Amino acid sequence: MDYSSEDESDISDSEIHEYKDKPYELLREGKYKVKGPNGTLRCPFCAGKKKQDYKFNELFQHASGVAKGSALRNAKQKANHLALAIYLENDLASEGEQIQRPILPAPVTQQEKQEDLYVWPWTGIVVNIVSQPKDGKDLLDSGYWMRKFSKCKPSEVHTLWNEGDPAACAVVYFSKDWSGFGSATDFEKMFETDCQSKKDWNARKEQPGSSIYGWCARADDYHSQGQIGEFLRKTGELRTVSDIVQEAARKRNDVVASLANKIDMTNENLDELRYKYNERTLSLSRMLEEKDRLHNDFVKETRKMQQMARNNVQRILEEQEKLNYELESKKKKLDTWSKELNKREAVTERERQKLDEDKKKNDERNNSLQLASEEQKKADESVLRLVEEQKREKEDALNKILELEKQLDAKQKLEMEIEELKGKLEVMKHLGDQDDAAVQSKIKEMEDELGEKVDELEDLESLNQTLITKERQSNDELQEARKELIAGLSEMLSGRSNIGIKRMGDLDQKPFMNTCKERFTLEEAQVQASTLCSLWQDNLTNPDWHPFKVITVNEEPKEILDEEDEKLRNLREEWGNEIHECVVTALKELNDYNPSGRYVISELWNFKEGRKATLKEVISFVLKSIKTLKRKRT
Repeated sequence: MDYSSEDESDISDSEIHEYKDKPYELLREGKYKVKGPNGTLRCPFCAGKKKQDYKFNELFQHASGVAKGSALRNAKQKANHLALAIYLENDLASEGEQIQRPILPAPVTQQEKQEDLYVWPWTGIVVNIVSQPKDGKDLLDSGYWMRKFSKCKPSEVHTLWNEGDPAACAVVYFSKDWSGFGSATDFEKMFETDCQSKKDWNARKEQPGSSIYGWCARADDYHSQGQIGEFLRKTGELRTVSDIVQEAARKRNDVVASLANKIDMTNENLDELRYKYNERTLSLSRMLEEKDRLHNDFVKETRKMQQMARNNVQRILEEQEKLNYELESKKKKLDTWSKELNKREAVTERERQKLDEDKKKNDERNNSLQLASEEQKKADESVLRLVEEQKREKEDALNKILELEKQLDAKQKLEMEIEELKGKLEVMKHLGDQDDAAVQSKIKEMEDELGEKVDELEDLESLNQTLITKERQSNDELQEARKELIAGLSEMLSGRSNIGIKRMGDLDQKPFMNTCKERFTLEEAQVQASTLCSLWQDNLTNPDWHPFKVITVNEEPKEILDEEDEKLRNLREEWGNEIHECVVTALKELNDYNPSGRYVISELWNFKEGRKATLKEVISFVLKSIKTLKRKRT
């Protein structure tokens, strides 16, 4: 009987412990099957999962992990898994006892007693280090012993020495794994072969001679009095080989259980990703359908507006034609009346005057009609022009709207295709097997399609290239401005000021003079300082000497000064730190401001803050100096 999410109604987190009793009883009654064929175990509440065969520890870890608060499970599932964990712990505990723990392979040891107490981390002891005046510096140096015992692969060496003791000692550390134990054993055997082991040391302690003795640190060394015992108690602990083997087995079992739990969580996350992918695919399909519907509505509305515009233009043209016809009819009628009046000439003066008055009135009417006709013609032309302009503006606006709509549709479609491809790729990577050629081929095909879609968006890089070109032009203009300011300030500056010109890479003679005064007379010191300064100035400008090295910081290459350079090391040993720091400073300035030319250049400098001056600071300084000069002159 498998678990179904529709068996019970949803419950809250506060009711988990109350609800767990019901599935626990069903498990005990056998309605939920836990034992599978071939002695394997299964989770009855995760019937749809890919993994169904569990060992006891794996199933217990799975049930406990879900019950403690998986973000992808509801309260009912947590209660069911809590009941499963209690059932495994109380009713199937015998299944867990029958499962044998994985046996770790026994480490290769050197015929040592398994119960010997060693100092851990694996440690070696070197005694009777006699410091001679000639090479005492090397014998007390940890690096010397690291090189001497390099065959044994030590990880660290500490030298111990008291002022009242003529002989020093050293503590040699090896790695904490079994290879470190083998290295420590080789270290001890090396001294046993030369008859310089701990046994030989105990026999010759009174007259050891100048030879060194060494062995692996054990319990008697750990509890001994003196500086070796104190140092071992501070930095190590006593452990047997069997303890270390048991600890390694325990850690391995913990790792196996943790990995099993992670696999369960990964399967749950994969199911959630599959659900989200299907949900997003459905949402994208609905969005595309909605977009198509809106596009069709927009096309219909656009066609309707165009038809209405054409009808309005047709109506205006018809009305204009009608008005023109009426105007011509009235003009013809007036001409007819004028001809009839001209034929009718009255005999009497009154009739003649009346006719004249009628003629004048007709003439005035004709003029008015002519003006009205011209005005009407101009109005018609203006109306036609406005109609054409309105038509052209509407067509332009419509074309722009259609173009923008096409661009928006293409962009939205491209973005949705890219998101859809990314979702498919993510699901394929989770679902696919690395050895399944068909799945890998499909992933490769989808990645190629995704690359083609992304390439369509790379046209924006041309804008970035244009901005880079403008930035270079601006930088060139700024560099020309700095050159002009340097040339102008060279003639303008007098005395000390906060803003000035500094020669980058030029050596300061003061440290050379101070050091030479301590070693020579005043007259010889001046000559020696000038000679030494000139020599090192030539060394600085030599392009073949490049005392820098490249290191990686945060996965990025970084160039730093090589402190182990032979010339710089000899300079410090022969002339001291002051001259050494002066040369290093000038060397860094040349590498920062003129690495290709390696010659001294002038730079605008803020002496108050000890940095490169900005153009704003230099211009403010120049304007302030000009105002000061004007006030002095007035």
